[in-house]
Amino acid sequence: MAQESKVEQSNRKRYLFFMSLFILIFILLYGGLHTYMFVKAKAAFSFGTWSSIGVSLFLLLMLFAPILVRIFEKPGWEWLGTPLAYVGYTWMGFIVLFFFSSIVIDLLRLLVNLGGLIGKRDVSGLTHLPLVYFLIPFSLSTIITIYGYFEAWNIRTETFTIKTPKISAEVGRLKIVQISDIHLGVMVGEKKLENILEKVRKENPDILVSTGDLVDGEMYNLSGLIKLFQEINPRYGKFAITGNHEFFAGITKALKFTQDAGFTMLRGERHIIPGIIDIVGVDDPAGRSFDHSKRESEKDLLSPLPKDQFILYLKHRPLVDKEAIGLFDLQLSGHAHKGQIFPFSLVTKLVYPTDEGGLILPHNSILYVSRGAGTWGPPIRFLAPPDIVVIELMHQDSN
Repeated sequence: MAQESKVEQSNRKRYLFFMSLFILIFILLYGGLHTYMFVKAKAAFSFGTWSSIGVSLFLLLMLFAPILVRIFEKPGWEWLGTPLAYVGYTWMGFIVLFFFSSIVIDLLRLLVNLGGLIGKRDVSGLTHLPLVYFLIPFSLSTIITIYGYFEAWNIRTETFTIKTPKISAEVGRLKIVQISDIHLGVMVGEKKLENILEKVRKENPDILVSTGDLVDGEMYNLSGLIKLFQEINPRYGKFAITGNHEFFAGITKALKFTQDAGFTMLRGERHIIPGIIDIVGVDDPAGRSFDHSKRESEKDLLSPLPKDQFILYLKHRPLVDKEAIGLFDLQLSGHAHKGQIFPFSLVTKLVYPTDEGGLILPHNSILYVSRGAGTWGPPIRFLAPPDIVVIELMHQDSN
């Protein structure tokens, strides 16, 4: 018992350290965006003292809004947490868009200035227009934010077909629907979930899988959503794995919610549907910061599986273990959101083998990455529409 107490204490200290570090980095980076916007706004409108104080107070509130939301998510404070979340997270998306569009304009101004120096011409009439150069990115960001809000509700159905002799002629076709990165919580609630599950229900899947980040933040207001999941009962079952946000939300509560919703959790485990398919799932690496349990390598987990049956591998992050290639037929992942808001997709494309869609790997393995059905942080998506994924496994003769 004493040993368990030491482990729990160590886990708590590790968690507090990483969270404190994350919050510090977040405040520094996010604070930098707000400082940049204040400087731009002051140059454009020539604020006086009181106007500067008012704008500064608003920007400070928006800077700390994501942290305050986590505090006010608790029971009894939802009346304050929910509207603050919508305003604060929408602002987060807006200011990020403002920063990137304004940086592009600043670079163009720099090029014009350089051109003027080289050509020995006065270009100040083009480059010293602070109000114009504030209003252009402000207006553009406003339009994209509004568009992105509606895009986040426009959930698409992506279909990916695989022909394989590992699906028997008797089975013929197996339909798997993947949901990922819904992030149920203060920003994604019953209405959004109904929209997602209506798409799932329409596909009438044989198997439903959730590849992590089903929940996000506090778990107090999600019990009413369980029934929506319970109404969907595919013939071969529902399976889920953890994402990083299951651990951030509280793994015990997240597991209970997911299991009450009817999912079989796979945490380094295999589920056999005899004569049909093998399903293997693993925890997200974020779990290592919360416990010291021993984990098998992906190679050790997958190697013993028979190679004559289709192996579906559920792994939250779209990273491929080179030693595991060829030991699974299809890896389903999410996590990347395709960046959620452009230009972050440029980053996800660099970090992961692919941030959306299918990727053929060596030795007859395939990786498929969902863009996710929900949103994290800002309730907007830009050039990264949400999706559910329909995987159709079709029988193909081995000849």
